[in-house]
Amino acid sequence: MKFNLIKTDSQTKARAGSIETAHGTIQTPIFMPVGTAGTVKSVHQRELHDDIKAQIILSNTYHLYLRPGMNILEQAGGLHKFINWDKPILTDSGGYQVYSMTANRKIKEEGVKFKSHIDGSNHFFSPESAMDIQRSIGADIIMAFDECTPYPCDYKYAKRSMEMTHRWLKRCIERVDSTEGKYGYEQTLFPIVQGSVYKDLRMQSAEMIASTNREGNAIGGLSVGEPAEMMYEMTEVVTSILPYDKPRYLMGVGTPTNILECIALGIDMFDCVMPTRNARNGMLFTSEGIINIRNEKWKDDFSPLDANGTSFVDHQYSKAYLRHLIISKEILAAQIATIHNLSFYLSLVTQAREHIMAGDFADWKNKMVKQLSTRL
Repeated sequence: MKFNLIKTDSQTKARAGSIETAHGTIQTPIFMPVGTAGTVKSVHQRELHDDIKAQIILSNTYHLYLRPGMNILEQAGGLHKFINWDKPILTDSGGYQVYSMTANRKIKEEGVKFKSHIDGSNHFFSPESAMDIQRSIGADIIMAFDECTPYPCDYKYAKRSMEMTHRWLKRCIERVDSTEGKYGYEQTLFPIVQGSVYKDLRMQSAEMIASTNREGNAIGGLSVGEPAEMMYEMTEVVTSILPYDKPRYLMGVGTPTNILECIALGIDMFDCVMPTRNARNGMLFTSEGIINIRNEKWKDDFSPLDANGTSFVDHQYSKAYLRHLIISKEILAAQIATIHNLSFYLSLVTQAREHIMAGDFADWKNKMVKQLSTRL
């Protein structure tokens, strides 16, 4: 993997760059649609590729390990071939899923014991097995196995958890560096900065992660319930320490406003289930603000979903029609809303890149943040 830093904004830390992988080049800043189990819910790969213009998608180690399982994925020749996706894939290590299963998991130094949410069967993830599983999945970018602390979280627990994440990282690095990919191309490991909302821990973790000198780095443990200003503060602390010449990935973030503010803090990569999950519940993100399409006010509004939208659905379908589909619980509703929201997110980061290149990102960002937070 190779990261090319093309331009940095003069008034903020925003950057435009590119990430070269075996499955294509990613223009940054970038948003990655979440395809947890090898599918971005409600959309075809063709729509992801041609209309939404996704450059990379994220899938999840925990879910793919349980179903369909590594045997099936290896027989298929890896996840790219299994799902017919020829662009880059990033896999989350499963650490966040394990974190969210508080009643069904036990964390020890060796790794994590957990019960399947599907059938209750017992399983075990170690840093080594998390690397092996991601090798079998065949992602271009694989994530270190970490513990994601909850919010709120007391200082002692956050420190102990961070230190274990660092020890696990060393084991992940040893495993990755002593093994090869199964499908003939390079897989790149990203370490993950932890430390909850404690500045000194975040600094300590960022310094440790930077010292490992991997090709890219991630920031985890944010957007888990803490106030947005606290998330921005921790992100700024970390980006001031992580290497300038390597991509920075803020995991699980977030709203359009969150993304723009964090681009301004020097983040290059984002993922979040919000555009897809909210779409299925009737919430649309648009260039003018946020729409709850279930509201009565849209019942006889025959205007486009987003007059400034980049997707074919924005102009092919009206607000009134989409509201009718949502209220009627039609499957098409989820498809239209998801294509719209993902297209909006990808268009937003593309515009951010264009304004960074043009040199007027700060003014554009400040105007957009106000606009995008408006409830219509």
